Amino acid sequence: MNEEQQSLLLNSSSHFLPPQGVKLSYGTAGFRADASILPSTVYRVGILAALRSLKTQSVIGVMITASHNKISDNGVKIADPNGGMLSQHWEPFADALANAPSPQQLVQLINEFVEKERIPFDGVRPAEILLGRDTRPSGKALLEAAREGVTSIVGAVATDMGILTTPQLHWMVRARNKGTKASEQDYFEQLSSSFRCLMDLIPTEKGKVGGSNDKLVVDGANGVGGVKLKVLQKLLNVLDIEVRNSNEDEGVLNDGVGADYVQKEKVVPRGFGSKDAGIRCASFDGDADRLVYFSIPPESNGTIDLVDGDKILSLFALFIREQLSFLNEKEDVKKCHKAHLGVVQTAYANGASTNYLKQLGLEVNFTPTGVKYLHEKAAESDIGIYFEANGHGTVLFSEPFIGWLEARTNKLSSGSKGSEVEKAVLRLLAVSKLINQAVGDALSGLLLVEVILQHMGWSIHRWNELYRDLPSRQLKVKVADRTAVITANAETVVVSPPGLQEAINAETAKYAQGRCFVRPSGTEDVVRVYAEASTQEAADTLANCVAKLVDQFLGCNNS
Repeated sequence: MNEEQQSLLLNSSSHFLPPQGVKLSYGTAGFRADASILPSTVYRVGILAALRSLKTQSVIGVMITASHNKISDNGVKIADPNGGMLSQHWEPFADALANAPSPQQLVQLINEFVEKERIPFDGVRPAEILLGRDTRPSGKALLEAAREGVTSIVGAVATDMGILTTPQLHWMVRARNKGTKASEQDYFEQLSSSFRCLMDLIPTEKGKVGGSNDKLVVDGANGVGGVKLKVLQKLLNVLDIEVRNSNEDEGVLNDGVGADYVQKEKVVPRGFGSKDAGIRCASFDGDADRLVYFSIPPESNGTIDLVDGDKILSLFALFIREQLSFLNEKEDVKKCHKAHLGVVQTAYANGASTNYLKQLGLEVNFTPTGVKYLHEKAAESDIGIYFEANGHGTVLFSEPFIGWLEARTNKLSSGSKGSEVEKAVLRLLAVSKLINQAVGDALSGLLLVEVILQHMGWSIHRWNELYRDLPSRQLKVKVADRTAVITANAETVVVSPPGLQEAINAETAKYAQGRCFVRPSGTEDVVRVYAEASTQEAADTLANCVAKLVDQFLGCNNS
């Protein structure tokens, strides 16, 4: 870096001194903390984003959000050129940058990293960053801090894209780097046009069956998602959607509302009750990157029938498998390409969902916990579907497979117009445009669920009957050193300390449909225990017994 650049960094960073005694770490969710201590961190992430843009010679995104955290928190994360998360290779630099104690040490750190990574300051294009934020009151000032960070790199340009859902910003970054239209309006138009295409392709004998066209009531978590859904609804004009807990209401973000609350507590969010019994309901999280569905049983005392991310994955897999079957059963298609559909889960997926998917003849792969692992594995297939039970997930289509579908459309439109094969190809292409392939997206996910339910002629109750979840229990065990637990096989087997896995196996074997695994937390000194069994009592007992085993093996008396 030249003197002008170093001087600019020293001067601007002196306005954003880090708080004393605070150490932050960049994880899957980026940096998250109480908003009051974040200005220096967000400023420095602005610098990081500009350097990443120079290194990749691509547009990079910076999103100010703390997702499903309480309203007083905020956070910041980077969207890489493909719309995905920041490369893990850069995460240690993000940590070092956020925690550098002085402007001088910050500049020295940047200097060393620029040299090591050979970041070009005289590249073909200057750094370009898209900035977005959710509805949190602290977001505006933090976005300004991010802009200051970006523009402290000579020539870097920061564009404020306004208040967005997190998936919208990721979509925009991906679109910009693919050279396609990338405004918020373009996002809405792509979703609505592909949704209409899928609606038009619904078989006439299946539409409007089983109550699937009834009203949908959506809990917007008092965040940005409810507001954006209202915009989308006006464009669509075919779905009967009522949005509650939108940011325009009086409620507090993520307080007794939102997908995280609904999925974990399995109770109705605020604003819902017995009057909604039997109606199809859905819930977004605070920044609209998670989606779960639920219905309220008659005479409910606040409990719900949850339709979680595992069941959303199953619905998507069923629909896509049906379309592929039309393609693969045709002899001429078989000769040129048999598409590979891969499903990806973590060990936290309910065992009943995994069994159901395997019974469909689908290949189910497991990865360690974390979206980055799921996304990476799903990208290996022609079509890869991944979801976590919490409602975060998406569908990925490989570029070669999209190219094959497009070529197939051109060929079929001249010879087999209106055939089942042509309709299947058109549906798959529409799904690839409707679903957000950068990241899990509650808005696009909801539209895909709605159109598939109409295609199948299913109510939410019929969907929920695909399989019955096995009762499960999750516990945390406090330990002195979580790194003493080392796992393998996508975190399902303990390899250290020796003997612990054998003890878990012996305990699990006592229970019908028993399954149990332990893994170290990524954020705190606890070991997480997950147990499943044929009854809730058995799952609870298994979890408690294994928690005691963890405590014995790790020499800590808290369980």
